[in-house]
Amino acid sequence: MKNHTEAFVAAHSAEQAVNLLAGLHERATTALSQALKRYLAERIEPTSAERNLFRYPELRLTYRSHGEVPVFTRAYAKVQVPGSYSVTVTQPTAFRGYLLDQLVPLLRDFEVGLEVGPSQRNIPYPYVVEKGDELAGSGVTAAELARVFPSTDLSAASDDIADGLHDWAHDEAFPLALFDAARVDFSLRRLVHYTGSDWRHVQPWILLTNYHRYVDQFVRHGLLQLREDPRFVRMVLPGNVIIEDGTSEEDAQAIADAVVWHRYQMPAYHLIATDGHGVTLVNIGVGPSNAKNITDHLAVLRPHCWLMIGHCGGLRQSQTIGDYVLAHAYMRRDGILDRVLPPHIPLPALAEVQQALQEAAAQITGEQGEALKRRLRTGTVLTYDDRNWELRWVQERPLINLSRAVAVDMESGTIAAQGYRLRVPYGTLLCVSDKPLHSEIKLPGSANAFYERAVSQHLQIGIRALDLLRSQLNSLHSRKLRSFDEPPFR
Repeated sequence: MKNHTEAFVAAHSAEQAVNLLAGLHERATTALSQALKRYLAERIEPTSAERNLFRYPELRLTYRSHGEVPVFTRAYAKVQVPGSYSVTVTQPTAFRGYLLDQLVPLLRDFEVGLEVGPSQRNIPYPYVVEKGDELAGSGVTAAELARVFPSTDLSAASDDIADGLHDWAHDEAFPLALFDAARVDFSLRRLVHYTGSDWRHVQPWILLTNYHRYVDQFVRHGLLQLREDPRFVRMVLPGNVIIEDGTSEEDAQAIADAVVWHRYQMPAYHLIATDGHGVTLVNIGVGPSNAKNITDHLAVLRPHCWLMIGHCGGLRQSQTIGDYVLAHAYMRRDGILDRVLPPHIPLPALAEVQQALQEAAAQITGEQGEALKRRLRTGTVLTYDDRNWELRWVQERPLINLSRAVAVDMESGTIAAQGYRLRVPYGTLLCVSDKPLHSEIKLPGSANAFYERAVSQHLQIGIRALDLLRSQLNSLHSRKLRSFDEPPFR
């Protein structure tokens, strides 16, 4: 332990700290990758000296208060109590912007010291294997590699901090962030698997949908932006298919049409901007399990906001197919998060998100006042885990009646709960596609007419809402999402 402590060096600026983290991570992953390739080719095991390099870098922050702890209205980049804080870090080059956003105000507003060095946590070998081609045909089993190299340890990757299960009272150092390196690496690999594209392409403004027709509209929107808005430089489609700005309209559409998106469970589409504020759309499919799965992994990227933009069943007679529902509250009957976030815990509506969605709806529809109220209903959205909940209507009716729910779906409550749980600003704007309690269902012909009319406008509202939210970053990361014991990083 003495040598481990002596290996840490002081960083005198946020930039220096990130540079040191990046250097240590590059050294560790290069050493591990080279040792792995050598073993696959020659069966030569790494030396002890090499093994000492296979470690995540660690960032330590020390705060010694000489008086009252400063009070700031911002929800992050602040320390609540004096002491030492630490976190292991992965991919610091890719996360450079995020790390600087946390460290710069911390160093400016608090008397803190920073140190960087190798941690005692090994990097699992699967996290340096890019495509798996290195392992194919080698004749080496996963069990053998796990004996020779550090492997994944699921006990080391958890959400205890986010879920309030971390023991702050008996730690030598408080957690500096919600997720450590092992938890982040776990999710980065899952994102590639589920979305079909490199996690580095995911943008900080995220739309989640449950219908592929929204994808078609998003691709059309993205291709148009590449032609008309110099802020956008490329679109990345599932399979890491890239369309650059300057590509002809015909060629771009041909590339998009050729993408085999159905190879991936939750394909993602990324509209990338020069200022780092692009938009990602993920087609999460149907159901709360998918909704939890993808948001568990997107959360480690610390996005600025995710919005659910999808279809729902309208529960009120006064609603019309094609109307919008802005969720102000959620009745969670999905059951997916009950163990970590019981359904009686309220999910607060975030004012900035609600106002942006309503203003975006007004701008895109061109409707105001009573006209907008007739089209846009606010209220409680009911989320089920059972698509055929209507078969239990007699049993469910009293609860639905008490909740005053105005719409029903299978994802929105889960996505909002995940945003609350994982400290990611969230919101929901749904479009009524049927009215199951009033005998208005989607028949094949009418469904197509409805989709063509409603989907494009609905998607544009979601995109416009994200545009409005970009100017509110400081207030968007709300204190409503922070608990009593909270790491300094958001």
